[in-house]
Amino acid sequence: MVKAAPPKRKRPRSQRVGPTDIADPLLREEAKRAFVWIGMAALFALVVLLAQPLLIIFAGMVFAAMVDGGARLLEKVLPIRRGWRVAIVLVVVGAFLVWTAYFAGSQIAAQAAALPATVEAQALRVIHWLSERGFAIEARDVQGFVEKAIGGVGQLTAAVGGLIGAVGTTILIIVLGIYFAVEPQLYRRGVAWMMPADRRDYFEGTAQLMGRSLRRLMAGRLLGMGLEGVCTWLLLTAYGVPMAALLGLLTGLLAFLPNIGAPLSGLLMILVGFSGGVNMGIYCIVVYVVVQTVDGNVIVPMVARRTVDLAPALVLGAQLVMGVLFGIIGLILADPMVAMIKIWLERGAARLEAEGAE
Repeated sequence: MVKAAPPKRKRPRSQRVGPTDIADPLLREEAKRAFVWIGMAALFALVVLLAQPLLIIFAGMVFAAMVDGGARLLEKVLPIRRGWRVAIVLVVVGAFLVWTAYFAGSQIAAQAAALPATVEAQALRVIHWLSERGFAIEARDVQGFVEKAIGGVGQLTAAVGGLIGAVGTTILIIVLGIYFAVEPQLYRRGVAWMMPADRRDYFEGTAQLMGRSLRRLMAGRLLGMGLEGVCTWLLLTAYGVPMAALLGLLTGLLAFLPNIGAPLSGLLMILVGFSGGVNMGIYCIVVYVVVQTVDGNVIVPMVARRTVDLAPALVLGAQLVMGVLFGIIGLILADPMVAMIKIWLERGAARLEAEGAE
């Protein structure tokens, strides 16, 4: 006796086969891989579109590292709660910015207005001197180039004198930096929570190493900026070099940009020095060499030993690329970004080696 087949039960609507279901296991696996690559491409495109906001967030992290470093330094002499130490650092930074704005408005603004004309006159004198000695250079042929260069210098000095070129971005960076500095553990735990469970300890170690290196890198950079700016200002003032305050401030600010800032500030200093005579120009050359020698042989090696030792050509290339793509903010953040990427790659390579040894 043949038993009748039981009637087929209809699947619930939620379990019925849909138009996107793939029955073939091999095809389904290939589709998953394709979706992964498509997702990565979409993520890359999203990063490109959101490059400016991401740079602002990273700038806030860099500012937070400087504030956190100051708070940790205060802990050695002032054992109070972390919140109070962060507040003290922020008050000191705010007072310095107010003083700089006042100083720039009262003294440096006038010097900044006179600097482009002085640099242009000295550049034309150099061209005339070369043409008299047989070099095929005509002043009128390079007049346009000089005017463009002076235009760039004028923009730089205007930015230094005003310090309000990008007020909204600066305020946003400062606010983000304050949030990051007040509760760094909160944001680090939040990012770690989105990682797979077996990767959270690895992320925590990498984040701590990046934070420590970034704090030391910024501390060394600020130390170098202060040393170069103050020493340049005092030495130029002692000899009576015009625009000594402006040149000191420009030297200190441009010291934040390794490989690029020092030649720019040195060129401006020497051109202004020769406007007062040959002896003053030679004195400015000596000042530049002495200040850069001290910074290069004392500050830079000390920072390199305690942070990520970056190849100068790598940093310069990153600055050129970031500067072209994102302007001044990209130029400023190129060095710390390269340092963080290097730490990430080194940690990843060490992890792979450890897994391979097992």
